[in-house]
Amino acid sequence: MRFVFECVECGGHYLPPEDMVYPDGPASPVWCTACQSAKRAAGLREDPLLARVALAAARAALARRAAEAAEQPARSDVRPSRPPRSRRARSGPGVLRGRLG
Repeated sequence: MRFVFECVECGGHYLPPEDMVYPDGPASPVWCTACQSAKRAAGLREDPLLARVALAAARAALARRAAEAAEQPARSDVRPSRPPRSRRARSGPGVLRGRLG
């Protein structure tokens, strides 16, 4: 599973690479790629405290999703909700009405 972040500038959700590094530099846990490029062009840097909080929140959400997936029971024995129709139920006038309708 990977971290999903929310950009503090535009509010969009984004999925950075697993190693948190883009080809042109490190990925930001605070800004999406578009906002990060704009902020870098403007000469601004991300707040380190805000970056740590965003990373901790993403880790907590990832741990919560993993725990929820682990506690869901595996449904290996799936049975139909009702028994199969008997031979008598498949014949008769009701079957003809069902096919014509």
